[in-house]
Amino acid sequence: MTTTTRADADADSGPATYRDVFGVAEFRVLFGSYGVFLIGETVKMLALSVLVYERTGSGLLAALAYVTGFLPHALGGVFLLALADRWPPRAIIVGYDLLRFAMVVVLALGVLSPAAMLGLVAVVSLFAPLSGAARSALLPDVLHGDAYVLGRSLLTVASGGTQVAGFALGGLLLGLVGPYGALWLTAATCVLSALFVRVGLARRPSRSRPGGGNAVRETLRVNRALLADRRVRGLLLAQWIPGSVLVGAEGVAVPYAAGLGAEASAGVLLMAAAFGMLVGDLLVGRFVAPARREAWTPWLALLLGVPMLAFVARPGLWPAAVLFAVATAGFAYQLGLARRFLDAVPEARRGQAFGLVSTGLMAVQGLAAAAGGALSEVVAPGTVMALAGVASLVATSALWRILRPPR
Repeated sequence: MTTTTRADADADSGPATYRDVFGVAEFRVLFGSYGVFLIGETVKMLALSVLVYERTGSGLLAALAYVTGFLPHALGGVFLLALADRWPPRAIIVGYDLLRFAMVVVLALGVLSPAAMLGLVAVVSLFAPLSGAARSALLPDVLHGDAYVLGRSLLTVASGGTQVAGFALGGLLLGLVGPYGALWLTAATCVLSALFVRVGLARRPSRSRPGGGNAVRETLRVNRALLADRRVRGLLLAQWIPGSVLVGAEGVAVPYAAGLGAEASAGVLLMAAAFGMLVGDLLVGRFVAPARREAWTPWLALLLGVPMLAFVARPGLWPAAVLFAVATAGFAYQLGLARRFLDAVPEARRGQAFGLVSTGLMAVQGLAAAAGGALSEVVAPGTVMALAGVASLVATSALWRILRPPR
């Protein structure tokens, strides 16, 4: 089904508006179901972490419960992404929501040991990149031109906003109904998300030949082909590195705040980072014309690193929060790469290409967090933050020709 809207007609004549984007019914479905999905995932992770801690008394296992899906997510992106193009996108999203529903019900029944609970979450998380890739690949089918870029910006805003809401709701639910009750309510969000997508999205065929062949072998082959394409590889690196290395700075926010005094809170710094990213995406996505947005791409990427250099002087809590917010506003540079990346990848492999973006981001962010944590053992947290800024600036300089739009 093809839907023609004013967003399509005006896409190349100027910046799209929120009315254009939300005027498309299928985008409203994608946006709403994504918000429900993220709230459910956030509550699930929080409830599982509390549940494991209550049953084991282990802070390490509680932390593992919170992040246990990250590594399997990356593995799924490396070995299974071909399925994102070989299966119909609506079926992938609905199928993953129902798989999550079954998993959460088992967790909520309390019949598994903590180790088995973590193992179940890890196995289900292998398929998470398929749902994310299918959703990302659907967006340019639903929105075109600059409406696609604004829609992508709105999904980023939804990601940050609903995760904050998920933490607030999760904390409230844990106090009212406990971790098992919170898990049962998470199961309800899985069904709601699946229902939104099943009813609200049109049925579309798979992008490439369905069935047949080895999905793992095909995923590896297509990943190699995408990385071998100089244009695609450059745009992938540009999306992966300049911003992701700042996770090394966020990873030492707790020890940095602790060094400022008992009244300082790492939560202030992390909330400022999320706020800066949301505001940057909103302003650049909505109010900057498409051509200018792409021309600003390398300069916005520079903004990621420059404010972080001031952390070498160990600023106080509120100046540090402002620096974090200004730096993360630079994440809007990725909006200038959105249409270029869409044009660079084959339509038949669009799902896998978007999944590869997500997989690479998780891998680089994980490495940056590990590097920041290791450095904090030998140097001050403020120095680690400044070094993260230096790393971002070096990456931006090395990728400048790719970040800069072609003439």
